[in-house]
Amino acid sequence: MAKFDFDLFVIGGGSGGVRAARVTASLGFKVGVAEGSRMGGTCVIRGCVPKKLYVYASRFVEDFELAPSFGWDVGHPKFDWATLVKNKEREITRIEAVYKGGVENAGATVYPEYAAFEDEHTIRLSSGKLITADKILIATGGKPQRDLAGAPGAQFCDVSDDAFDWPKLPKKLIVAGGGYIALEFANIFHAFGVDTTVVVRKNKVLRGFDEDMRDALQASMERRGIKILTERMFTAVEKEGNTIIAKTTAGERLEADKMLLAWGRVPNTQGLGLEKVGIVTGKNGRIDVDGYSRTTVENIYALGDVTERINLTPVAIHEAMCFVKTVFQDTPTKPDHHLVATAVFTTPEIGTVGMSEESALQHGHAIDVYKSTFRPMKIVMAGMQERMVMKLIVEQKTDKVLGCHILGHDAAEIIQIVAVALKMGATKAQFDATIALHPSVAEELVTMRTKSYSKAP
Repeated sequence: MAKFDFDLFVIGGGSGGVRAARVTASLGFKVGVAEGSRMGGTCVIRGCVPKKLYVYASRFVEDFELAPSFGWDVGHPKFDWATLVKNKEREITRIEAVYKGGVENAGATVYPEYAAFEDEHTIRLSSGKLITADKILIATGGKPQRDLAGAPGAQFCDVSDDAFDWPKLPKKLIVAGGGYIALEFANIFHAFGVDTTVVVRKNKVLRGFDEDMRDALQASMERRGIKILTERMFTAVEKEGNTIIAKTTAGERLEADKMLLAWGRVPNTQGLGLEKVGIVTGKNGRIDVDGYSRTTVENIYALGDVTERINLTPVAIHEAMCFVKTVFQDTPTKPDHHLVATAVFTTPEIGTVGMSEESALQHGHAIDVYKSTFRPMKIVMAGMQERMVMKLIVEQKTDKVLGCHILGHDAAEIIQIVAVALKMGATKAQFDATIALHPSVAEELVTMRTKSYSKAP
């Protein structure tokens, strides 16, 4: 008789947990998965996928503005929020079924329940059922912060999880936060005709990104009519009837129909019973792991956003594959978190990989910076003034490209393949030796021959 019910039990049915469960089960191991909400987790249900669908919807505004310059008369476009919400729900439900089916078809058992530890080998499901497992993987992801940094009134605000399914569009919206989630939602709802104000704690948006990207995006948003209020916090949020009143440290009294808290996300570790197995959580409740995703308990592992290494869906999937190789294929493999490309799906969007100018200097690199700013061909005939910004950070000593940063049309699509080049250790000379594909915005990356400036740490 088997010592345990399962060889592996996964707590959490998001991208990382599903990948680990499916691949492990396909290798012939007995696998169970508990997911008390919906299979697919943050990315599929309330994150990347619905967000990108809403980004696509928002960008038709610019397409309609450009159409007359290309000879098209599109009349008077009309947007229907309810149709978008309905179609979004249909699509994520389809993907949810694909996730669940993939796990079950691989031979794993899915429990539509929440799970918590009883001991290091025993899980209690929300139904009360006890399950034992040799190895246990925590992949519960993250959740939005629902607070106002100590100020009263958070209960009157919404978070990103809520915004996808608002019964109707607000006329006025306050977005609290200056990170990528806050800015993406601000751009989306502004494009849908919502009067949008962003309140940022720092002096500008997108802390941690390259300064040129931060400056260019903030300027673009303000040109488009999004109000950005910097260097202030909220002192209180109140509700008068259906109106939200947000008071700030600058003495303002902002009014809106909705207020969206987008300060960031925190690891989803509450209620897991970690104290029963001796796992002590770190900052914001994160689970600390070693290089192989193992916790302080030998048979318990964790991956994805719950560990707060790099909170991106493809990173969680990569960590899952490394976990399977390490634990079930006898091939110890550490996740590689170096040179992970990422995007900010604002309009215009940002694509970035590698070091920013500031981080390169902080790491002791003397650098040459190549930068180009131009209007893309697509918008010129319409007289639009939006400009693309492309930037390469090059190490002087080796000529190696340390980072690439793009703001503008298709930045995310471009940066993915640039990441391959940087992963291979590409030099500026190799970029220069690559023949341009004309006409394209991406060709600028291989035609920037004149150095903009140099800096030393």
